[in-house]
Amino acid sequence: MKRAKQVSPRKTVRKQPGMHASAGEKKGKAGFQPAKGQHTNGGNSFLREDATPYSTQSAAALEIATAPILENDTAVLDAAPPLGIALETQGADETPSPAKSEALGNIERLNLEAETRWAGKLRVDSSLTRSLVSFQANKGRAVYRWFKYKEAFSAGLIEHLLSKYRITKGILLDPFAGSGTALFAAGGLGMKAEGIELLPIGRTLISTKQLIDLDLMDADVKRLAFWRDERPWGRYEATKPIHELRITRGAYPAETLDGMGKYLAASEQEGERVQAVLLFALLCVLENISFTRKDGQYLRWDYRSGRRQGKKIFNKGEILAFDRAIADKLHQIVDDLRSGELPDDLFATVRSKTEVKLRFGSCLEILPRLKSKAYDSVITSPPYCNRYDYTRTYALELALLGVSENGLAQLRQEMLSCTVENRAKDLLALNPKWKPAVAVADNQPLLQSILAYLDAQKELGLLNNNGIPRMVRGYFYEMACVIFESARVLKSGAPLIMVNDNVRYAGASIPVDIILSEIAGQLGFEVEHILVLPNGKGNSSQQMGAHGRDALRKCVYLWRKV
Repeated sequence: MKRAKQVSPRKTVRKQPGMHASAGEKKGKAGFQPAKGQHTNGGNSFLREDATPYSTQSAAALEIATAPILENDTAVLDAAPPLGIALETQGADETPSPAKSEALGNIERLNLEAETRWAGKLRVDSSLTRSLVSFQANKGRAVYRWFKYKEAFSAGLIEHLLSKYRITKGILLDPFAGSGTALFAAGGLGMKAEGIELLPIGRTLISTKQLIDLDLMDADVKRLAFWRDERPWGRYEATKPIHELRITRGAYPAETLDGMGKYLAASEQEGERVQAVLLFALLCVLENISFTRKDGQYLRWDYRSGRRQGKKIFNKGEILAFDRAIADKLHQIVDDLRSGELPDDLFATVRSKTEVKLRFGSCLEILPRLKSKAYDSVITSPPYCNRYDYTRTYALELALLGVSENGLAQLRQEMLSCTVENRAKDLLALNPKWKPAVAVADNQPLLQSILAYLDAQKELGLLNNNGIPRMVRGYFYEMACVIFESARVLKSGAPLIMVNDNVRYAGASIPVDIILSEIAGQLGFEVEHILVLPNGKGNSSQQMGAHGRDALRKCVYLWRKV
């Protein structure tokens, strides 16, 4: 600021080179501490000093072949909210077919072999808590706490990693910038930072933080305080229509819509900087003043919305009145801007202006345009292979920013494949130089075994959504291309640090950490560590019916450019 401070598996894996489709899993608490001899199914209990020795896990691990199977997924409906979410699952008392047992046994065998190969690299890091590796730790941080970007990691994690690996200078790149946490945390420590972000909500968050950091004046803060205290929109007669999408229609009480319209109309009388912060403040409260709650794959709707409910009625609790919510948010923003504790936060100590450069668009489109060997580090957290659809969960914000129905559909297809609605991307048509990346994915045995299994389950009609195989295939092939480009743009010896989760579909545990690390090892990286959180991620209630609380690894990868 400018102020003081059942088809043949191999035949169904992939129809054309470089062509695939795109690709969620809920949080849960589960520690990596199975009883001796208990199946770990993609967990990492053998990494702990008090765990069963790794060599004794073999027989128990293969028991998955006889375990009953349930899906972990809820059906994603075209309209939000889903009605009761009908699940096509195999009952916990059903016995899987011999073919399915054999396929799962083969996947688990390959999984076990992979874990054995990587035992020296997989390390439980007690300093990595779920709070630190998620948005939770940002809740007490000025500026970062303003907008609840649930999928973000914390600023504290970035500071911890930069300190631990002595990354103190040069240019940091985040190809999945999100709300800009990595960019501003690095910038606050004196580094230059560049990011790539596709979704307009992420771009707006980053741009507004840049404006506050570089251009906001004392007079602007005083004007925001006036809005907080006087609530001028309440006396404003003009109103501005609130843009809605099909999946957001009816999301707000009538009086809230009226207040939002008057607030936006009144804000247009302010200067550009104040107007931008007022819009930002409104984006920060949309979920709290609506009938909806973000729930990973969709928006969940409160019964008071009038939408039909499933068997279990959803009550999100208090729905804040517009005037109270926006005044409270403005109070928080003004307090943070005037706080004497700013050195701990975004506007860190006395330093030069944060050098953050943001590129708008898909990283698959933008990464190939970047100069080779130009970056000193990459820290990022890509969308997970978990069916989370950011165009649905952030639909309220995208609608307010003016995204159209066609624009929303286009954003969904341009995203890294992480939802069942993504269509296949012809990667070699997009960039013929990605042939080595596609070839590495083609020849990844564990990945191909998983894809073959999922294709076979689709042919038998045993998946609750036929887009799952296409999603998983798309995710790994596209990530291979991202890894290829990251190796190209990094300087020799530069680190790439990635936060990601393992997942499970149709009973098959997918070790995202190992698959991506093996791909990275063939595309120009040396894998130094896969740091595992002490407490892993649980499964959905459907999967728990078959597997119990069988934890999946949540990891931070450290690769280094060869």
